[in-house]
Amino acid sequence: MTTTSATSAPSATADAPGSAASLRGRIGSDARSGHYPVPHRYRLHLSLSCPHCLRIAITHGLLELGDTLPVTLLPAVPDAPDCGYSALRPLYEASAHQYSGPAAAPVLSDSWTGRIVSTHAPDILHDLAEQFGAHGPVLHPDHARDETAALDRLCEREVNDAAQHAGGLGAGHPGYEAAVGTLLGALASLERRLAGRTYLLGDEISAADVQLWVTLVQLDTVHRWHLDAAAVHRIAVHRRLWAYARRLAAHPAFGRHLDLDAIARRHHARCRGREAAGAAVQIVDWTPPDAATPAPRPRSSAAATSAR
Repeated sequence: MTTTSATSAPSATADAPGSAASLRGRIGSDARSGHYPVPHRYRLHLSLSCPHCLRIAITHGLLELGDTLPVTLLPAVPDAPDCGYSALRPLYEASAHQYSGPAAAPVLSDSWTGRIVSTHAPDILHDLAEQFGAHGPVLHPDHARDETAALDRLCEREVNDAAQHAGGLGAGHPGYEAAVGTLLGALASLERRLAGRTYLLGDEISAADVQLWVTLVQLDTVHRWHLDAAAVHRIAVHRRLWAYARRLAAHPAFGRHLDLDAIARRHHARCRGREAAGAAVQIVDWTPPDAATPAPRPRSSAAATSAR
């Protein structure tokens, strides 16, 4: 297992004016690290309507960390005027001097100090797998680290970003077809990759599958609403890819964290773009075949539900 150095206090950076600070502490391998893996010391604060939080929740489930690292579920739509969560405000203020940005999820907090370890999803995902995942699947196999990073970039830039860009431009814009072309090229590449494979890296599930599945969920439940019907039909022809997405939806670690209503409410609360004809063309029925019990929902924005 890879050793990661950690600091006792996370650094805080803001990615853009008005954005949430990125607090980037790390979980190390032993007591000298400051933050080191101890059962029940840390807590995840997640909103399942957020794709970053959904990736973390699925990873937490795959690693079977429910008895080691508890999770607090937050409402689908942030309750503060700055698009943050009032329940997370005390943690942010305790962790960053004179913090005035939104108190956003995801958050990995330390119950010993009452402060935030990290709000940076890639670091949280890596530390869950490397520092707490000794008895679970190997989500970041050493031989495929570069391959995993390349697949992450493909999902983020050529699927998610391209779909968002196309939806923002609209079907009549000169750049629309180029953005859709980038998206379709990435989907075709992923379709070919899954030929003869169960998962992206072979026969075993990995972090790359978590990333791709959440990306496909976003494509069908969020970005599709702003694409024209022709583009959505061209997206849907990648049958192997969408069958893979449907199959993973039946996996307990994936399907039980998928809250379609929460994703829709978050999208409609935040999105100001116009709906296009693609909104009427759902690609996948995301309901698991065995109708797994849905994840619990918080009672209110002030009191989030804790899931162990």
